[in-house]
Amino acid sequence: MKYMIMMFGSQQDLDSIGGKWSADDITALHEFMAAWNNDLVESGEFVTAQGLSQPAHARRISLRDGAPVVTDGPYAETQEVLVGYTTVDCASYDRATEIAAKLAATPYPEGTDLGRDWYVDIRPCADSFEELEL
Repeated sequence: MKYMIMMFGSQQDLDSIGGKWSADDITALHEFMAAWNNDLVESGEFVTAQGLSQPAHARRISLRDGAPVVTDGPYAETQEVLVGYTTVDCASYDRATEIAAKLAATPYPEGTDLGRDWYVDIRPCADSFEELEL
């Protein structure tokens, strides 16, 4: 079964990484992520992963009276945003949870504005309409 593991952060988190983290802190983050991804590749569970650009580059599209309305990000009402995702193909929801728990331990410098550990969400991926639990 495939599972999407989604990492969330706030604009404040992203600003902190870009402006307040030292080069060593950023290196530690990249090394952690590389090791986490490589472990999944070696176990055969890795499907895909992607980091996302800053929320300021997002666009939200909705319809108003049948016409598309485009709103540029970031969105003031949104506290947390998806910053990246990994899709894994593993034996069980428990295994996906174990993998995600390692990602939740992503390092960040002490004393930063983060003020909490990272968190991730896990959702099974449906391969067919019948697998969607509506």
